[in-house]
Amino acid sequence: MNRPVPALLKPRKTAQQARSAATIEAIHIATVQVLLADGVGRLTTTRVAERAGVSVGTMYQYYPHKQALLFAIVDRQLDIIVEAMLAATKRLEGQDLAAVAEGLATAWLDAKTADSLVSRAIYGIAAEFDLTEVMGRTMILMTQVISGLLATVPDAGFADRDSVSFMLTAMLGGSVRVVMEAEASDDDLARLRRELPRACLAYLRAAG
Repeated sequence: MNRPVPALLKPRKTAQQARSAATIEAIHIATVQVLLADGVGRLTTTRVAERAGVSVGTMYQYYPHKQALLFAIVDRQLDIIVEAMLAATKRLEGQDLAAVAEGLATAWLDAKTADSLVSRAIYGIAAEFDLTEVMGRTMILMTQVISGLLATVPDAGFADRDSVSFMLTAMLGGSVRVVMEAEASDDDLARLRRELPRACLAYLRAAG
């Protein structure tokens, strides 16, 4: 089955004023609520509009169809994660390898599991889209910022920081995705929170 690509799913208009931004936020919140309550199969733009307290016409101004709306939710989640990781790398500059491993893993987990129900709902709808381009750009950005961070670590030196950064990003993303898609228990998430920093540190020490 052909999956829609992001270029075809851009919103009709973007928020230029506070009122528009508030409307979009209400639509996004309502979308997640409908997803969690009824699943993606029963989600329609009409039901989301009713939940958000906006007219169908207003909804159509921003999102002409269900796919555009769902992609906006996925894209927003990616933005939240990227912003969290950018802030983390800034905070961790100049710290030692153990602190960097702990800080990156914790920041990633915090961003991905701040609301585990929402994250699981988003993972479920992400499979409906061809996110190759979007994920590729995100991977490149994460690799670059983590590589820059590793250059500031005082107790390690890496012959190929970009390769190390790529693998570290893959470890972070892949491990959390597997756990979230498996609908892991709270105990599993707690275990991941304990073990992922250790795995990152072990890899960084071996690579450095």
